[in-house]
Amino acid sequence: MDNRNAKKPMSFQSLNRNTQIAKKYPIKILQFGTGNFLRAFVDWMIHEMNDKGSFNAGVVVVPAKEQGLVALLNEQQGLYTLYLNGIKNGKAISEHQLIDCIQHAVNPYENYQEYLQIADNPHLRFVVSNTTEAGITYNEEDTLSDKPSKTFPAKLTALLYRRFKTFSGDPDKGWIILPSELIDGNGDKLKTYVLQYATDWSLGNEFIDWVENANTFCNTLVDRIVPGYPKEKIDEINLELGYDDKLVVEGEQFHLWVIEGPDWIKEELPTESAGLNVVFTNNMEPYRTSKVRILNGAHTAMVPVAYLYGIETVREAVENDLTGNFIKETIFNEICPTLDLPLEELEQFANDVLDRFRNPYLKHELISISLNSISKFKTRVLPSIMEYHERKNAFPERLLFSFASLFTFYRGEYHGKIIQLNDDPENITFFSEQWNNVGKSEISLENLVFNILSKSDFWGRDLSEIRGITEAITAKLHQIQDLGMFDALKTLNNKVQI
Repeated sequence: MDNRNAKKPMSFQSLNRNTQIAKKYPIKILQFGTGNFLRAFVDWMIHEMNDKGSFNAGVVVVPAKEQGLVALLNEQQGLYTLYLNGIKNGKAISEHQLIDCIQHAVNPYENYQEYLQIADNPHLRFVVSNTTEAGITYNEEDTLSDKPSKTFPAKLTALLYRRFKTFSGDPDKGWIILPSELIDGNGDKLKTYVLQYATDWSLGNEFIDWVENANTFCNTLVDRIVPGYPKEKIDEINLELGYDDKLVVEGEQFHLWVIEGPDWIKEELPTESAGLNVVFTNNMEPYRTSKVRILNGAHTAMVPVAYLYGIETVREAVENDLTGNFIKETIFNEICPTLDLPLEELEQFANDVLDRFRNPYLKHELISISLNSISKFKTRVLPSIMEYHERKNAFPERLLFSFASLFTFYRGEYHGKIIQLNDDPENITFFSEQWNNVGKSEISLENLVFNILSKSDFWGRDLSEIRGITEAITAKLHQIQDLGMFDALKTLNNKVQI
């Protein structure tokens, strides 16, 4: 239960622009979403550009859903405190700052006319959004007369149309649109749906041309862990701050924003002068691939190995000598060689990832990360195995060891310890049947490996057709079963160092 409106045991000063020193800025940015991520990521960056650069930009916020935090944002006049916790320059650091770029929030569910009037602001230049992965969608029942429409793309279309009419199709009044929803091609998909609504609603070819030519929809990639509102320690935080902040948000130190679009955008977003980790590119695919394979891939690859070893959290796994070495060597020697970004960039990102895994302020339990590990392994780890094999005509020993560990993990029991599997019931049943047959001596471990690898609906292809992979994984599975994870990892380490 969210307790941010609960009665406090102590009395603190209210947080607003009357009780705290905060700057005011002209509104240049419209933000769809009141949630923790945008406030700990995009709004923080805007604050940094205002503070260290020459951005001078304020934000007006619109909720992605009817139950957004509009009332609280307006009660605190857009102010809130951001805590950044994690490894910074090799040291564990927790620091906080008052973010003041949000000027006010508008609720279209209560005052739709005020929402439309946002489009009349001649200085408005950017639109940012985070409406969850399901936010960029199309609903044929949405209409222009809705107040408001159900979907985010429909709401945006109505606002764009209002701006088009207000400024008589002025090409200089278009927007730079930066969605941060965690889907591939987020900007392209948003533009597609906006144009679909423009057609459905018969808004005219001139408007469609204006959307296409005066507005810039960018694909983006965002990366920062944001735990959110720290309700368990909010009284302690308010005591430290000296005021009552109902919108405190926590995030990690690391941040990355990749923006795919024309080069001139970086001239309007002074991220470099603010020291922000923002990459402007005309092709974000190498960055997306690197993130998925290094960050997400390492997460997924470590889970069965470290958990079977007896470790419970990501931080413990990285700090343990044996599993930590396994994770590090997997990233640098088996994942990075499959990627196409410059080696310096890959190694910097890899080192940042290891620091993030060591973050003492976050507790990532391996068993929670293990959710749906089959599909995660297919998208995050298997591509590295295949690319490594393609480039080197050899198998990556550690990633195959992780694969064998995954098969062991999905047995649901290891050395007398029950493993709480969390996956599609059909997947769990399949592994259970395979392992039960091994226990009844009906099939060998090699048969088990073959049956799993040949299950195309797991991996997108029949992996057993790859010459030598069944035998290689079987050998590692024997070691894990016969020696235990500690000695199996030591044997692996000795082998790859020869």
